[in-house]
Amino acid sequence: MSGTDGASTVHAGSTRNRLGLASAGAVLLAELTKIRTVRSTIWTLLPAFVVSVGLSLLVGFSFASQPPEQRNNFDPLFVAFYGLTLGQLALVVFGVLVLGSEYSSGTIRATLVAVPRRGLGYLGKVLATGLLALAVAVPTVLAAFFTAQAALGRYGVSLGSDGAPAAVVGACLHLTLLCLFALGVTAMLRGSVRSLGVLLPVFFLGSQGLGNIPKVRTVTQFLPDQTSWVIMHLAGPQDEARWARDYGPWTGIGILVLWTAASLLGGYLVLRRRDA
Repeated sequence: MSGTDGASTVHAGSTRNRLGLASAGAVLLAELTKIRTVRSTIWTLLPAFVVSVGLSLLVGFSFASQPPEQRNNFDPLFVAFYGLTLGQLALVVFGVLVLGSEYSSGTIRATLVAVPRRGLGYLGKVLATGLLALAVAVPTVLAAFFTAQAALGRYGVSLGSDGAPAAVVGACLHLTLLCLFALGVTAMLRGSVRSLGVLLPVFFLGSQGLGNIPKVRTVTQFLPDQTSWVIMHLAGPQDEARWARDYGPWTGIGILVLWTAASLLGGYLVLRRRDA
């Protein structure tokens, strides 16, 4: 191959890479615009903040008013993040509606026509959803933390206290990954009603009901909405046998990453193989 031919090949490859990046950027921008213009979808994000912060305030005042003898094994980080167990449901609904609304309205067909490369279109939707979920998760977690500590008064802790930075980072990852997990489930089930019919009962029963039964908890501790409980200090004292989980804080986040990756991969395979 001559020097000229080699230079042409390199130039062509560089051009294709730039076009690929431009296409990916255009798809991401289109998905962000699409989500922003559907008000019903955007408004589902507000309850995540309101519920999480509101419950943190109420639980903080409740703990602060307890007699000292009732504050055994008191953990101010539990108070900060307990509200997320309900606030996370809003992000789950958001993850479902981002894609489920397109199936219910039939606009998924127009989406697939506009972006024939289904992998690229799906990646754009995943990135757009993840960025918006993270943009909501960070202020929600920080506001919940500081609100709870303010309500606790002299019993509160600072952001630099032992375990607090990891708990804050873990909580942000938890909300973001759970939203993406819901998106993947919706891509597999191809509809909002079916997805919410599966996800909400599982999360309600796991977090608020069956997950509190010791023998059942040996299984429910591995559900996506519970694997982050150790790092967020919601699982109870880990030095007590009745509360101890079978994994550590960051291992729990790793399990949630696996759940999310499996869900998104399953969603992509269904989208690639089935017509709209």
